Amino acid sequence: MATATSLAATLDAPISEVGPPSAVMVDLRHPGSSACDHCKKVANLIPSLLLAILSASSGVADKVALPKMGIDDYVILPFDSLELVAHLRALVRRAPRVSPENLYVFGDVMVDFAKAEVTRCGAKITVTVKEFKTLEFFTKNAGRVISRNELLNKVWGYQNYPSTRTVDTHIQRLRQKLESDPSRPSHFLTTRGMGYKFVP
Repeated sequence: MATATSLAATLDAPISEVGPPSAVMVDLRHPGSSACDHCKKVANLIPSLLLAILSASSGVADKVALPKMGIDDYVILPFDSLELVAHLRALVRRAPRVSPENLYVFGDVMVDFAKAEVTRCGAKITVTVKEFKTLEFFTKNAGRVISRNELLNKVWGYQNYPSTRTVDTHIQRLRQKLESDPSRPSHFLTTRGMGYKFVP
């Protein structure tokens, strides 16, 4: 579980290093963008994330609007520390039980191996079976240079390696779907004369 007194701090944290949190506590007094934009940004980063807010306002109108903002709980300031802990524990109990080994996060992309799903900024990305298997092989061999022949053997099951652009085509498609700037990839890198390397 990750908690924060400001949403900005939560967004700046490298999620890929610690794994996705099950719940986030947001202080709506933080200056900058609107509370709605903040909450939607976090919810999009991590699907099924439970959000709670801290607010000095107890207005009914605020409570009515909360579900539209993706808010699951509401704590009014000032609050007792035991009350806050109780709210956080309740959020964690309601959080989906997801095995960490089934999830892989890099950049704004989350891969759920159990469901064979890929999301980017919370939006589901459609990938083919071979694209998904290529992505899975890359994540399991992150940081290592992988030759085209190895990919053809491990992903496609080829014993002989015909002259084909199949691997290059699939890498290009993954870049188009998952890179912020496909023309300047930061995750699916080409190592000239050797193959490809995946960098989380």
